[in-house]
Amino acid sequence: MEIRVIENSKDKGKLSFLLKDSSAVFANTLRRLITDEVPVMAIEEVEFRDNSSILYDEMVAHRLGLIPLKTDLKSYKLVEKPEDRESLKCIVKLVLKAKGPCTVYSGDLKSKDPEIVPVDKGFPIVKLLKGQSLELEATALLGRGKEHTKFNPGHVYYRYKPVIEIGSVRNPEEVVDKTHGTVFAIKGGKLEVVKDNLFSVDLAGAAEEISQGAIKEGHDSDIIFTIESWGQLSCKEMVLRALDEFDAMLDELSEKVKSAQ
Repeated sequence: MEIRVIENSKDKGKLSFLLKDSSAVFANTLRRLITDEVPVMAIEEVEFRDNSSILYDEMVAHRLGLIPLKTDLKSYKLVEKPEDRESLKCIVKLVLKAKGPCTVYSGDLKSKDPEIVPVDKGFPIVKLLKGQSLELEATALLGRGKEHTKFNPGHVYYRYKPVIEIGSVRNPEEVVDKTHGTVFAIKGGKLEVVKDNLFSVDLAGAAEEISQGAIKEGHDSDIIFTIESWGQLSCKEMVLRALDEFDAMLDELSEKVKSAQ
């Protein structure tokens, strides 16, 4: 199998690479490992000391749980037993105290660990009117996406590498206009494919329909694999941890097969 990086943008939290001599089975396995098995931090429990806002405690807690938190996998471990929840290696405490009138944002959460903080400070939690207040202590811990979507580290997807054949196109300007100039351009009076953008755009049959069949869209066996991080972990960390989880699963399977003989 050969891997070639197409896009690696740390600012956008996006990684795309081309898988050659692979299969959709492998790509989907990697996708499932990243979304289901890679652990990230999220708020699991909330203790309210004061809440006179318009939202019930449960609604505020739900919003807090969906705020992505930066995750340090080297310093924390998954909770294996209920008593582990009190271990400093398993949980992080965050506190929030606000009085209205104001809008309470994720940036108002104060973490006991400066490494475990909201990915973005601008997530709105609740609006407080004059005289209203909110005070709470939240407990964050590591979890997996298969347990709850709040523990999902990002958006992961794949597709086959597109192959485009251009025939006699009667309306090249319309094709370029309706595909927003992303994949097609007119050079020397002829319609051509912008190869630099071919991997990043999925036309999904649009060009074929616009050109009335003069453009044929297909694909070959190579796969474009894309990861978009929510910010808890980098794309590289997500892939490496997914592979570690896969190795552990295979080791466990091997041991069970040996013990069954």
